[in-house]
This record gives sequence, structure tokens and C-alpha cells, in this order.
Amino acid sequence: MRQTRTFMIGILIFVFAAAAVTNAPQDEEGNTALLIINADQGQLKISRHIYGHFSEHLGRCIYGGYWVGEHSPIKNTRGIRDDVVAALRKIKVPVLRWPGGCFADEYHWKDGVGPPSERPTLVNTHWGGVTENNHFGTHEFLDLCRQIGCEPYICGNVGSGTVKEMSEWVEYITFDGQSPMADWRRKNGKDEPWTLKFFGIGNENWGCGGNMQPEFYADVYRRFQTYVRNFSGNRIYKIACGSYGENYEWTEVLMERAGRSMNGLSFHYYTVPGGWGNKNSATQFGEKEWFETLDKALFIDELITRHSIIMDRYDPQKRVGMVVDEWGTWYEVEPGTKPAFLFQQNSLRDALVAGATLNIFNRHCDRVKMANLAQTINVLQALILTKDEQMVLTPTYHVFDLYKVHQDATLIPIAMKAPHYTYHEKSIPQVSASASKNSQGHIHLSLCNLNPNDSVKIMCEIRGVQTQTVSGQILTSDEMTAHNTFQNPDAIRPQNFNGAALTNSTLKVMLPAKSVVMLEIK
Repeated sequence: MRQTRTFMIGILIFVFAAAAVTNAPQDEEGNTALLIINADQGQLKISRHIYGHFSEHLGRCIYGGYWVGEHSPIKNTRGIRDDVVAALRKIKVPVLRWPGGCFADEYHWKDGVGPPSERPTLVNTHWGGVTENNHFGTHEFLDLCRQIGCEPYICGNVGSGTVKEMSEWVEYITFDGQSPMADWRRKNGKDEPWTLKFFGIGNENWGCGGNMQPEFYADVYRRFQTYVRNFSGNRIYKIACGSYGENYEWTEVLMERAGRSMNGLSFHYYTVPGGWGNKNSATQFGEKEWFETLDKALFIDELITRHSIIMDRYDPQKRVGMVVDEWGTWYEVEPGTKPAFLFQQNSLRDALVAGATLNIFNRHCDRVKMANLAQTINVLQALILTKDEQMVLTPTYHVFDLYKVHQDATLIPIAMKAPHYTYHEKSIPQVSASASKNSQGHIHLSLCNLNPNDSVKIMCEIRGVQTQTVSGQILTSDEMTAHNTFQNPDAIRPQNFNGAALTNSTLKVMLPAKSVVMLEIK
């Protein structure tokens, strides 16, 4: 059924691409993709917030990930790891979502401010039943965002919280006048208010956030958001809890009943090869699992398309952004680790998932205004793994490093006719691509070859601009399961790419199997 739906949605794209490439450079070899880059036609901006991240109080994401405390032998600034901050600054993280996730709807923010020694402990009932000391709270999170240089995105407690609690949190953070909350903030060491742009009204309220029906949550959302106020010139982008997967009814009800009072509507989708009850290993897999993972990852394209169609009916001006604030791969945890901590390794396969997914987000930038990979450190499809003083950058991290050139760039329309990668009578497109132009007029073309066995030649015509040079970087390996470890942290990392040649307006690329390539064309 899903293959049929994907085909029906994709057939118009295929027809358009086939017609568009009729006059493109031709090649007699069978395994060739034909690509047109309409470099003079871009109008839409790829929001930098599409390249955002998500950090929950889950496993070792916060404690042991970001936070080691001021007295740790690990180099830190006010308790936050310096090496982690430097790594995230390098990839220009634009926005960070916190404190959850399911944790958000049991988190009471007042327990996490004031002198650390006086903060009460809490039991993290969702993720392992561990006791936390609340030493990482509002001040620490906003300090982390300042150190990284990113926007904070706070998710408020709807499931077990109150309107007053949420309203006072916003006041505490953003009000510069005299009030009990602003005065308490000053007492706790912060005289001037912070700027807070993004605020989520609950998380997964159809599930762990209260098991609500869409009609009920729509009313709850309208009530809670009323009291998320704009203080002292601060303007909040209000994000409603949206759907997951194929739950189109939730999107329909929320847009109909509450669309006018929201700025964004969230959406969650995880790539889970094998299914929730039979997740496979992050590093021990073959081509069957490779194909299934990428096939499921690409399904987000259809989901975004279908949810966008519903949103378009109520919001044809596209005022409400789709916020994909949880996405990524979800495998079985690493052997010997706590199941509820969701610690998994990260391989070349995850790099291809990240590259292809970001290409999809780029192409949907008319509606997708933010996305947040789950999660930043030591959890699920992490960018970074830490172990005491050691830190490892994963293949997914390197994809975000390569793709950062797309942030706030202009999306360039492309048309492509590519061969398919077939495994046991199922097929997916072999090549995923997106293109953008930055403020200097440089074109960036991101390419993913999803086939682990075969290279593909790309014959590309660049229309509308004069081009002179091409350069690039590649992320690949001989092994599908290649990944970085604490013993071998650079097993897979970007290298210079010499497989592209530019002659006038014709670009030829030999894209190796199982690779992510970023080209810069000047």
C-alpha cells in the first residue's frame, strides 16, 4: 500500500522531471542520472532552523553529554563541556529544542532554578526511572544556547502542568520590568531578560503528553497559548503539538480548530527499520537492513506532502510553519547499555539518512520552517558521543557540517531523472539531491548515492548563470557499517572530492556508491 501511495504522489514529479531533462546532456550509459539546475529561478529561502537539534533529559544527553558541572576535570565553562560547544558552533547549530520530548510534560521548571544545592530532585519516569538533581535547568540551558550561538526552543508542560506555570516561565525568561518572576530571575543572577523566540505548547499530547484526542488538545492548546505572552518586545513563535506519521486526522483537526492561533505545527517521524518491536542493530546489518532503513527514511517526503496538503486548505498563505522537531533513526540500543537510555552507534547508513532527509526538508522549505534531529548527544541519531573526557563526532555530524552551507540560502529548483536502486523487487531512487545559492552567488549541490554497491554518473546542466569552477567534499567508506569509535574516532570523515568536472554549463559527476557529496560551484 505504501509503495502505491508513494508512486501516486511521485508520478507527477517524475513526469515533470522527465520532460524537463529532455534537452539535458545525454549519456549512453545506463546508470546515469540527468539533472538540471535552474540557477536563476530560486525564490524560496531554506530556513537555517531546518538544521536544528533536539536535546532531552534522556540517558546521557544532558548529564554527561553537555553538563559535567563546574568542578569537573573535563574542561568546561560554567559546567558545560567546552569541546561539545566548539563542535556545535562549528556546524552553526541554529536552534536547540529542550527539555523534551516526553520529559517536557512532566518537567516543572521552578524546580530547576535557584541555587543548585536547594533544587529538589526529580524522578525521570519516562527514561529509566533515574533520579536527577535538577542542576541543569533554565539558566543552564539558556547559557548553553548562548555559548553555542543558537536560538533556544523551549517545550512547555501541558500534560501535567498548568496555564499559570507555563505563563510564569515565559515571564521569568523574557520580562524586563518589575514582577515576582522577573525579580526572582534577578535574584538568581540574571538581571536582563533573555530573548526567547520559539515556544512549544506541549509535546506528543496524543501519547506521552496526556493521551489526548485531537479535539480536546485543540481546545487545550488555544487556552494555554493565550497566556504565552509577548513581554518587553520579545515575540514568541508559538508551536502547537502536531501529528506523527500518517495521523492526518490530527493535522486536520488542529488546523481547523486552532490554526489561527499558532505560528507552527510540529510533526514527528522516526525511521525504525524492523518496526518498533523488532528494531535492528545500528552497526551489525546487511543490505536488507540498509535498504529498508533508507526506504523508510524517504517516506517522510510523502508524509510532508500529505500533511502540507491539509495545512494548505486552512492556510493557503503558508503562514503556519511545519516544524519537524523530532526525526531520525531509531535502532536497538548498544549491547551492555541501559535500554531506556537509547544509546546507539551511528554509521555511514545514518549519514545517508541524514543527507537524504535534509534534501527533502530543503525541497519542502515553503512549508517546513524548522526541524530538530533527535538527539544531539549520546541518544538515538546523535551528532556526538561522549565517554568521560573523550568525544567522538559521528557520520551524521559530518553531514550537518557539509550541509551547513544551505542555511538561509535560496533554494534552487532542480529537475532530475535518476536510475533506481532495487533490492528484492523493491526500488527507491538511487540519487537524492537539493541545491541552493548563497548571498555570494555560489551554488551548493548536495548529492546522496543511496546504492551501497554501484556508482552513478550524473550529467548536469546548469542554466541561467555563468560558472567557472567546481570543488567538493565526500563522506563515504568501503563498508556499509563504517562508524567512528572512541578507539578510532576518524574512521569516517569528509575528504576532498575530485569526481566532478565542469565545462561551461555542463557538470559531470561520478558519484561513488554509498556516498554523500557536497559540491560548490562558482
